Amino acid sequence: MVRPVRAIEDPAVVEGTPVILPRTLDRYILREWTRVFVVTSLGFPLIAIVIDLTDNLRKFLSRGISPRDIALSYIFGVPEKMFLVLPAAVLFATVFTIGSMGRHSELTAAKASGQSFHRLILPLLVASLVTVGLGLLLSEVIPSSARRAQELTGEKLRRMQTTRHNFVYRADRGWVYAVRALDAPQRMLRDAVLEREGTGTEYPTLSIQARRAVYDDSIGGWKLLAGRFRIVSSVHEELTFAFDSMIQGSFVETPEDLLAEPKAPNEMRYAELGRYIEALERSGGNGRKLRVERALKIAVPFTCFIIAIFGAPMALSSPRSSGAYGIAISLGTTIIFLVLVQLSRAVGIGGLVPPTLAAWLPNLAFGVAAIALLKRTPT
Repeated sequence: MVRPVRAIEDPAVVEGTPVILPRTLDRYILREWTRVFVVTSLGFPLIAIVIDLTDNLRKFLSRGISPRDIALSYIFGVPEKMFLVLPAAVLFATVFTIGSMGRHSELTAAKASGQSFHRLILPLLVASLVTVGLGLLLSEVIPSSARRAQELTGEKLRRMQTTRHNFVYRADRGWVYAVRALDAPQRMLRDAVLEREGTGTEYPTLSIQARRAVYDDSIGGWKLLAGRFRIVSSVHEELTFAFDSMIQGSFVETPEDLLAEPKAPNEMRYAELGRYIEALERSGGNGRKLRVERALKIAVPFTCFIIAIFGAPMALSSPRSSGAYGIAISLGTTIIFLVLVQLSRAVGIGGLVPPTLAAWLPNLAFGVAAIALLKRTPT
């Protein structure tokens, strides 16, 4: 049975010729797309939550976690699950919207009124770009919300002590702090050594040793007391100064920052992760894996736009097929994409291609396929 498409009289058209106004059609397509997108983007995380809760409920209760905290932990975990499912939700919404219009001859009616296929999918592409912005926003929200969820379920115990002893802290700009003792309530350090490795005369090695340091809120940093300042420009050139008090401009971490446990990479925002990678590589570590993960924070949201371009012509490959065909296309494409992400991640970590390129390889592959499908699609 053909579902009727509302025809609207346009005064500019010869009387008696029904046409579909572009704005009306855009609203109709967006409404259908949004309906499927919302159901999918919220439904998949809900299914994942139910499965996870079934597996872990007994463990949570044995820890004495209240039902309220369990529920809150899953609420804080929703952004991470939504971030992962956004490309699939865009794909499902695009395939089902275009597929449904094809099955009910709505595409034929729209084309008969002068609307090309490329113009028809324009509102879907705009909606997918909005989804890209949503994905970028979620990627910045996830670190704090995921950390909060872990705290509520006891996966990450809250640090309660107010002192710390014999620790090393890697700061920005190549500085490394070695501290014998930190007293956060007193805002004081004992026996602190601050070092920055240099490369020569123009960028010398700096070393500051202080018996005590006090955090001064008025300057937003630490005041070093009773120490020595060494400048080493080469093997044979070294200057040493003694000081009663000194302010090192880059030593601005608060006592709480120094007290906190190091964050896992997945608990850091994009900029934080970048600073962490730089510190790791300065200390001789391998940052390729983390650079791939950092690039994926941008690449995965942009997949929403690429997958919309890919899914729209794919839905027309069999316009008279049932909804099961759309489900098969969407699930199959999602599985292929996830496999490509894992392969490209491994390639990037292994150093075969640059980390940023590795993160974007799945998008490039689907982008090429999308352009090829669009060229073959009758307009």
